[in-house]
Amino acid sequence: MSLFDVFTIAGSALEAQSVRLNLTASNMANANNVAGSAQEAYRARQPYFAPLLKDALASTNGNDVAAAGVRTLGVLENPAPPPRLYQPGHALADKDGYVYGSNVNPIDELVNMISASRSYQNNVEVLNTSKELLLRTLMLGQ
Repeated sequence: MSLFDVFTIAGSALEAQSVRLNLTASNMANANNVAGSAQEAYRARQPYFAPLLKDALASTNGNDVAAAGVRTLGVLENPAPPPRLYQPGHALADKDGYVYGSNVNPIDELVNMISASRSYQNNVEVLNTSKELLLRTLMLGQ
């Protein structure tokens, strides 16, 4: 693996954590929304990722695989049923007086946001350190 591969790998990780942060922010923004039916209620969304793999050129038998980053495969909705709240005076209430809230857990989302933010910061540090090492390597020849 060359030093330039670090930029590709860290860049893909930055992109993945950016998606994760955006979905977490969307979940937090919709945490208190209500709807008139369970089907219309907002459901928490989470991304799912997969590693990008490539053949390792330095392997002796050619069968080894090395990581080459991460990619976002898609977004999953939380399958948990939305909470049913009794609010007969609400404009969206059904005939029985119930509205349906979102199934977003704000505590889980805050933890997810902190984790994604720290992962993002760590990858920025990887990029900065790699850049510094590359510059120092170039200065060796002077």
